[in-house]
Amino acid sequence: MADTSLIIIAEFETTAATRKPFLEACLEDSIRSVTDEAGCSCFDVLTTSDEPDTVILHEVYDSPAAFEAHQATPHFKAFSNAVNTLKVRTVSVRKTTRNATA
Repeated sequence: MADTSLIIIAEFETTAATRKPFLEACLEDSIRSVTDEAGCSCFDVLTTSDEPDTVILHEVYDSPAAFEAHQATPHFKAFSNAVNTLKVRTVSVRKTTRNATA
């Protein structure tokens, strides 16, 4: 049976001044997504030591419809507002599917 999961890999670029408030917005979106949305099974907020102003989100949804539902939630709207208010640059948002697991 085909895996219908939708995996989002989103990368953002912050600044020294916006990093902390943006990470707080990401954390709230992450917690609310996994806690409140039946269709979200994973939401990781990732950073790297060599690029401290880069934030990567790894999100796993049961289906594309579950991701669409996520985008209609109040916590996603608050996250989106934070991106705009803080002027965080969206580097990329990739919608991927799982082809194999080990």
